[in-house]
Amino acid sequence: MPGFHLVILGLVGFVTSFGAHAVAVNLPTYAQQVGAGTLVIGLLIAVYDFAEVIAKPLFGYLADRRGQVVTLLAGLTVFTLASLAYLVVDPRLLILIRLLQGLGAAAFSVVSLALVAAYYPEKRGRALGIYNALKGAGYVTAPVVGGFVVARWEFGGIFAVSAGIGLTAMLLSLALREPSAHPRLEDNDEPFKLREFLAPFSDRALLPWYAIIVVNMFFVGILFGFVPVYLYRAGYDPFDAGLILSSGTLAYLLVQPPAGWLADRVGGRATVIAGLLASSGSLVAMTFTTGPLLIALVVVGGLGIGAVWTNSDAMVSQLARPGQLAASLGTAGSYKEIGDMLGPLAVGAMSQAFGLTLGFVACGVAGLATSLLILGSRLKPRVRASGDRSP
Repeated sequence: MPGFHLVILGLVGFVTSFGAHAVAVNLPTYAQQVGAGTLVIGLLIAVYDFAEVIAKPLFGYLADRRGQVVTLLAGLTVFTLASLAYLVVDPRLLILIRLLQGLGAAAFSVVSLALVAAYYPEKRGRALGIYNALKGAGYVTAPVVGGFVVARWEFGGIFAVSAGIGLTAMLLSLALREPSAHPRLEDNDEPFKLREFLAPFSDRALLPWYAIIVVNMFFVGILFGFVPVYLYRAGYDPFDAGLILSSGTLAYLLVQPPAGWLADRVGGRATVIAGLLASSGSLVAMTFTTGPLLIALVVVGGLGIGAVWTNSDAMVSQLARPGQLAASLGTAGSYKEIGDMLGPLAVGAMSQAFGLTLGFVACGVAGLATSLLILGSRLKPRVRASGDRSP
């Protein structure tokens, strides 16, 4: 499969992350314009994630039945039109716009991930690492680009830029083709079967990996949400704190392609366990340190999270039943969004009750326990039509 297909799918993933964060970081400006409070800001952030939690499994299931490429194009169309709609509707309807954007993103996010897994079965770990690095670039560039756009063209300019990126990705995606070896679910004349839709949720081979994904998202919530709290309490000024956090973000992005390559060589399970040990160990020790050792631990945390992020997706794609690749990855995506929402709440509540240090230590220990869960799980190889076997 040509390498430019991976670049196209990486751009599709970039649309998801950019669309989510370019708006989110500039919502205080929107709130000032329309006279909204912090509750509204919270709702506008949550509704995008909520749409993805609900819709990812559904769109994954539909992609397996009706075609992955057409589902991806439909999602990009919805996202692009919803972005353009904000420019002509009442700004107070932003919550509806964000819901529609989230639904579109749910479709093309999960399908782009499934297409990477289907296009590159022999080098799946490395391909997913590159894909996730390109997608993750949206998290890094969105605050800078979004802030610049709002400063020059006001809040609505973000939606014009989002629509432009979505349209570009949609036009490029016309070059994609349905994977020839991708098996479809049977009886495609029937649009929806509840039993088949729910099957990935109860797949015993996948449940341990769903648990890993949730715990890894807890770690993401701590690294990017609560390490700043610790840095503030430790006396770091905003500039120095930003540099420290950027080191973790950069490590998270850069580790994913080599971590995927390593998984292709030594196995996804071993690489994920190493990542979990790294990130959980760094969290346990982090609040006891300052200075260079603290920076090193933040970098180690980013490396561990990035390694688990890429290779847990790879493991789910390898263990998915024939004809349920997109549905299984959609279910994994739903768990990921749940962890993204609940993780910060759990850490915040624990830290409020018992202190920040105990909150970090408890979540780090939970990561170690998850490592033991993987070690104790029995993963049976599954043969696909393409001849690809899971490890």
